[in-house]
Amino acid sequence: MDFTKEIRILLSSNNYLIYIETQEEERLEYILNKINDKQLKKKICNWNFIDGYINNPNYIHKGKKNPLEALDIISSNTDSNIEIFFLKDFYHFISDISISRKLKNTEKWLKKYKKYIIISGQGKQIPYELKEYITDIKLPLPNKREIILEVSRLINHSNNKYKQVQDNICIAYIGYTINRIRKSISQLVALNLSETDIIQKILKEKEEFIAQTDMLEFYSTNKTKINVGGLGNLKKWLKVRQLTFTKKASLYGAKRPKGILLVGIQGTGKSLSAKAISTEWNLPLLKLDISKIFAGILGESENKINKAIETSESISPCVLWIDEIDKVFTQNINNTDSGTTLRVTNIFLTWLSEKKTDVFVIATANNINNLPIEILRKGRFDEIFFVDLPKFNERINIFQIHLKKVRPLTWYKYNIYYLSKISRKFSGAEIEQSIIEAMYEGFYQNREFTTKDIEKAINEMIPLSTTEIEKIDKLRKWGHSGKIRLA
Repeated sequence: MDFTKEIRILLSSNNYLIYIETQEEERLEYILNKINDKQLKKKICNWNFIDGYINNPNYIHKGKKNPLEALDIISSNTDSNIEIFFLKDFYHFISDISISRKLKNTEKWLKKYKKYIIISGQGKQIPYELKEYITDIKLPLPNKREIILEVSRLINHSNNKYKQVQDNICIAYIGYTINRIRKSISQLVALNLSETDIIQKILKEKEEFIAQTDMLEFYSTNKTKINVGGLGNLKKWLKVRQLTFTKKASLYGAKRPKGILLVGIQGTGKSLSAKAISTEWNLPLLKLDISKIFAGILGESENKINKAIETSESISPCVLWIDEIDKVFTQNINNTDSGTTLRVTNIFLTWLSEKKTDVFVIATANNINNLPIEILRKGRFDEIFFVDLPKFNERINIFQIHLKKVRPLTWYKYNIYYLSKISRKFSGAEIEQSIIEAMYEGFYQNREFTTKDIEKAINEMIPLSTTEIEKIDKLRKWGHSGKIRLA
């Protein structure tokens, strides 16, 4: 629902105390004034902690640094021309017992005289005893219409220079606040960049501010195709669902996929698949470092997982990659962390089931045994795939991919067929490493590396399937048991 429409409905349905969570105070004030001018046609009285009331001559500077007095002024107000009291950052004070009690008393007065208190701030800190009195909503980030309006100013300033890439600029600004968009546009106007460079500059800015979360890493869409050897079933599954992110699919009624869980042996291409999917689907990629969610302060971990979810939703459609999910979300919940891990797990699982935004989740795990049963049931992920060690034909493909990277003109001179035969039970990462080792040998001897050098590297390397033979055999047996889909 459109936020302006949501506020109008709240104001006309007996919600007299409203808390709006936002970091865009100026934008919220603009929206409230617009609603007031169209619907209420009355005055809005603004208050902040430093200046008190600032736009009403009867109360100018009253309530300065005194939130209780600010509420007293509201309940003694006789001006029928004032209908909304906008209290900025007032949520900082509502946990105080005197403020809490005064808000409850004031609500009766608000009902009687049909007036409203709107509180703004960041973070959900509504005390339990006030939840029945205060309606809590969130101001969403700018929608497409608002972004287009801001970008049109850039187009006008540049004498229509960026008209051809206007849509791409608007997409790049998804997830920005209005203030951040305006600051960015001011810089872009001054820099006078080319059409290509302007998109890259915006994406670089986005990468930097997402990195400030300290738990998410942003990868913009890469035009260079990433080749992943093997995984035929997974590739086919993804190809069928790729077009569901189009308008045509929406009109058809096709649901967009929620995500996949890739389980398998280390080095078999699970992580590379996340990057490849992002590139193939032309969607930005966010990597969530789940270990950084957990902080020492009680309640901070829950705030962090909510922030990570909020950030990924704000730039949707996108791909959210969670690597080695089995190291954090386990059946054996740590009982010594005051229930933090359990609460974070529940927040994440609830979101996986209920998310409405176009965030395609790719989670990877090396072992499925310790994952909670709730994460494996249908509805969390669309499908769970087992990524096995590459077969002979897949190894041929992997050798070809990696040799083409380092020797694009002469890769065919290497005996890939023979190398694939002798590298049985090698992972894709180990095959790549054998080529790297061969290159070291050739470079050291001041000559081109050969098939013999790669053969030597393979013979000297001890693959994970040998060092961890019991674990790998057990995992592969489970992967081929028919209980999970093969990638």
